[in-house]
Amino acid sequence: MKHLLTPCLIKLGLLLLCTTQLVHADSREHEELKRSIIKIYTTAAAPDFFNPWALLNAKQLSGSGAVIEGRQILTNAHVIANGSFIQVQRHGDAQKFRARVKFVSHDADLALLTVDDENFFDDTRPLTMGKLPDLQEEVTVYGYPMGGKSLSITRGVLSRVEHQYYAHAESYLMAGQIDAAINPGNSGGPVISDGRIVGVAMQSNQSQGAENLGYFVPPSVIEHVLKDAEDGVEQGFPELGAVTQSLESPSMKKAAGLSADQEGALVVRVFEDAPASDVLQPGDVLLQVDGFDVAADRTIEWRENQRTNYHYAVDQYHVGDRLPVRIARNGEVRDVEITLAQTPTSRSLVQGEKFDQHPRYYIYGGVVFVPLNMNLIKRWGGNWHSKAPIEYLYARNQWSSPEKQELVVALKVLPAPVNLGYHDWKNWIIESVNGEKIRDFGQFAQLMESNEDNYVDLRDGAGYRMVLDADAAMEQQSAILQTYQIPQPHSQGLFSTLANREAGVDPEQQHLQ
Repeated sequence: MKHLLTPCLIKLGLLLLCTTQLVHADSREHEELKRSIIKIYTTAAAPDFFNPWALLNAKQLSGSGAVIEGRQILTNAHVIANGSFIQVQRHGDAQKFRARVKFVSHDADLALLTVDDENFFDDTRPLTMGKLPDLQEEVTVYGYPMGGKSLSITRGVLSRVEHQYYAHAESYLMAGQIDAAINPGNSGGPVISDGRIVGVAMQSNQSQGAENLGYFVPPSVIEHVLKDAEDGVEQGFPELGAVTQSLESPSMKKAAGLSADQEGALVVRVFEDAPASDVLQPGDVLLQVDGFDVAADRTIEWRENQRTNYHYAVDQYHVGDRLPVRIARNGEVRDVEITLAQTPTSRSLVQGEKFDQHPRYYIYGGVVFVPLNMNLIKRWGGNWHSKAPIEYLYARNQWSSPEKQELVVALKVLPAPVNLGYHDWKNWIIESVNGEKIRDFGQFAQLMESNEDNYVDLRDGAGYRMVLDADAAMEQQSAILQTYQIPQPHSQGLFSTLANREAGVDPEQQHLQ
């Protein structure tokens, strides 16, 4: 009996030894992973869009990130937006290092940081990208939530993957949902599965009744941004150039020329300056996008038994790529290709929220003029949906056109003799200058600057007028600026920006220094 037990004990001992070694190996690997989780400190000073020549008080923010290949730190764009000073700190270290932004995609809420001091990356292991797990699989979120300085590790289950509106820039992209809250400070931290990054923690669900629901940027979006960043020039996610609506109504489906077994999305508008205008026209039905069948609710089955908006197929491509599309026109099925273009600054008359840029403004006769954008609207606070002027909110639902690309607002009047009678005017959307229709803010500023008439006659869409004496405006300009302590009568680079536009340069690429 003794001879029989001895081999068994030896095998048991070897098993325990192997188990112990595996535990130690896992522990070492876990410690190495934690060294690659970075805490980010940002000093952010956002522009004051009520006083566009000034900045709001600086705020101290914190977030999380992860070291990836190329000596880069992957994090959220909203962690470093409008940042004037950024520092990073490794897990377990007291020292902070100065960091700078290498690339940012505000639409995807992702940014890449780097540290010029190469010692920072010592003892860190670049984390690699993994594939999105299946539903109900467990993932781990690493980060530095507010309320402490140490690394926090939480676990959750992947419960949903579909298109969501990203809170940072109101873009509409794929997102993963987990049953774990994403708290302030957690933002930018990696979502890990099998030691690989399968997401970047982004935002929590603030809906009433929602508890412990968080969203993360999935691998498909991350990989798109990483490829976009290779040349350092952001092109973003391309646009299809068409607006569609669901085709769930049997009557509308029949009117579109579809048979009972056909489904798709109805094209209701094609933007004339988009490459799609050479291929699509209103009334067409999108049957397939990149080989994915489009359902009547505008979704595709991107993974077995999982559906999301058909824009998922478009988002896998880059600017300049050719996207295969199958359409039905008057009942005839056609296979075509669309050359994808860069998404313009805005398709709405109200441009989306921008970051890391100087506000544009122009002062004439003590009247402060600005373009209408979401930065201005959100200056009314968290309840801007109900507090911002109704005209501003209504304009968000209006499409731009080559003849009218953005709206100009007389934001407020700085009281002076030249503008007597208008001292209480504010938030006034104007349509024309001396009878000439306004196309965009740059053209408006040029009209004002080059005026040679005795008066400047401004009118809105209803015919209301503001008339200013041109000579008095010029004579009082310096005194008005001095009285209200405004450094310049217009934003830096406003007129050089107009020249850039005429040369084909994006006027919105006027970044904060």
